Amino acid sequence: MQDISKLVVELVNGNRRALSNAITLVESSRADHRAASEILFDGLLNAGRREAVRIAVSGPPGVGKSTLIDALGCMLADQGKSIAVLAIDPSSVRTGGSILGDKTRMGQLASHPGSYIRPSPTNLALGGATLKSREVVFLLEQAGFDYVLIETTGVGQSETDAAEFSDVFALLLAPAGGDELQGVKRGIVEFADLIVVNKADGNLSDAAIATAAEYLGALRVTAARDRRPPGSPKVLTCSAVEQSRLEKILDAVAELVDWNRANGEWSARRRSQDYRWLEARFREHLQSALTSSRTLKMRYRHIEGLLQSGSSIFSSSVTNELQRLTSQVSELLETIDDAETNGPT
Repeated sequence: MQDISKLVVELVNGNRRALSNAITLVESSRADHRAASEILFDGLLNAGRREAVRIAVSGPPGVGKSTLIDALGCMLADQGKSIAVLAIDPSSVRTGGSILGDKTRMGQLASHPGSYIRPSPTNLALGGATLKSREVVFLLEQAGFDYVLIETTGVGQSETDAAEFSDVFALLLAPAGGDELQGVKRGIVEFADLIVVNKADGNLSDAAIATAAEYLGALRVTAARDRRPPGSPKVLTCSAVEQSRLEKILDAVAELVDWNRANGEWSARRRSQDYRWLEARFREHLQSALTSSRTLKMRYRHIEGLLQSGSSIFSSSVTNELQRLTSQVSELLETIDDAETNGPT
């Protein structure tokens, strides 16, 4: 096991190898690595917590998220800012593997001395992020980066997890994609702090302007998620390939960040995100504890056996066994509650 105290010092001092080792440690599912991660986090917190501006970029596959992040990151880096990118890549449902090719699509930023790009597989986690994305973003902040850019997987309306650990959630759209009226639907759009229509160049320029207008009109009938600056969320157009109108995006980000800090929303949003992280981790630990029970595993395999023998998932035999399994868990929890209530204080 590596020296965690040394790892903390090196990470805080900006050592990229130490940062990569820390992320690998945190993403590991091994019990000894989880224990080491707890020591690592305590050490980083004792060293003094740092904060970066977290910008999440979401949108459908092929819309140009990597190209936009590459261009925006280079603009910020040219301004003297240090940039970290967490590129979340979908994992195969069949094999569990991931391509992790986002770094190759950010060639300009990857070659910049002030940047760090970390591809990360979802490991089949839903919501456009990974189970350890929050922890990785925290490590990137403690390494001293000014901006953390998060590229989500791009899987659709439910991809909202990144909004729960970012300061600015930008939704990237393509022109003439047939989704103009999606703005009136509840889902990913209502989480967006900024909506950007990409590929506003060549023959698609007029279509991009029309798409932006459609979304702007649709947003007028949707309620804001929380307190925001007047006129938010803004709807902009850009061309990541031609690197045109990108400064408008950075201006909108800076305006939103400044307003949130001046009006107390910055700290309020981060506190809310901590509560949601706690809730998510509680469910994760509870599920892990339940699935590790040998008795529950046996009961569940018995139900699987019913399906293998030809029973339907809707049959009473399967339903009754599933109810019995649920009842066992409920009885166990009630026993724990009774012991806490009647036991010694």
